[in-house]
Amino acid sequence: MSVLAALSGATVAALAVLVALNLFALVFGLSFLRASRAAKAAQRGAPPAPAAGAITRRDFFRGSLLSSLLVFGAEFGAGTLAFLWPNLRGGFGATIPAGTVEDIKSEIRDTGQPVYVGTGRFYIVPYEGTPTEDVDYVAAGLAAEGLMALYQKCVHLGCRVPFCASSKWFECPCHGSKYNEAGEYQLGPAPRGMDRFRVSVADGVFLVDTSVPVLGPPRGIDTIQQPPQGPFCVATG
Repeated sequence: MSVLAALSGATVAALAVLVALNLFALVFGLSFLRASRAAKAAQRGAPPAPAAGAITRRDFFRGSLLSSLLVFGAEFGAGTLAFLWPNLRGGFGATIPAGTVEDIKSEIRDTGQPVYVGTGRFYIVPYEGTPTEDVDYVAAGLAAEGLMALYQKCVHLGCRVPFCASSKWFECPCHGSKYNEAGEYQLGPAPRGMDRFRVSVADGVFLVDTSVPVLGPPRGIDTIQQPPQGPFCVATG
């Protein structure tokens, strides 16, 4: 994959704006410098410069300073634009079609592990838990068709939490926080369960809205009653 192909549409647009602004700043700076020299010469009644490209050292440094300030302003503006530009191309921050429900469930059955979607930074896990008085993932739009999307970050200090194939829990390698397959808190310093994203299904496709992560359930919520299925991958403290 080429570098341009790896860039998102928003990034390409921001780079194009940046180049255009830089060119504009340079042209504007040079035009301003020429106009300034001509005006000063007219005020002094001096004859035209002998050579079109000849400039004084003072004018050169003044023009360089002005052009540098303009270029810096253009780059700062373009950088701000790129940072604030909405992501409309399907990456993190947008609604991501993760595949058909049937294909996702088939992959989970075949591998025995959640499906990881790197572009959206989330895991898709199976979910057939029992709602509680405080937590109903389906009603909250956090589960659909027996699937749920968990944000990859540990809610303790933000490390990516891998899935342990032996325990069938999510186990943070940084400080040992552990969550069951539904991302609900089990052990360690994490203050709550893993955060998650709202999901929906349209024409059989599982859609995950990554624009706003939803805070994970509080400690003590365990809707799937899943003990560890084998040894932990990360030692407990």
